[in-house]
Amino acid sequence: MQDDDYNANPEEEPVPVEVEWWCTSLGNTLIWARMVVYTGGVAEVLAPSGEITRYDSEISARMELLDAHYYAFDGLDEDDAAEMGFDLDEMEPPSADSDEELLPRMNHKIARGL
Repeated sequence: MQDDDYNANPEEEPVPVEVEWWCTSLGNTLIWARMVVYTGGVAEVLAPSGEITRYDSEISARMELLDAHYYAFDGLDEDDAAEMGFDLDEMEPPSADSDEELLPRMNHKIARGL
């Protein structure tokens, strides 16, 4: 067996190894983005517009999300959430069986200041 046999076949579809949810707020709307990291280190970000952007690395995807003022949901604390206008204990990332069903759930109205 050659060393190359240990590497994944580049023609095969990459397999998701991690899913992270990111969020930002705009007025009274919480906006979600989903980052999926695949085998081989590439990452894709699903924006609430339905656009999927592919990045060469997880780091590049994270930098782009941070530049767009998104925050990793699992890194937020109660103060961060309050500043964004929601209660961390009452919020969770959207879920659905398909991306088509997920898209309308990626913009969530929040009641700021209540």
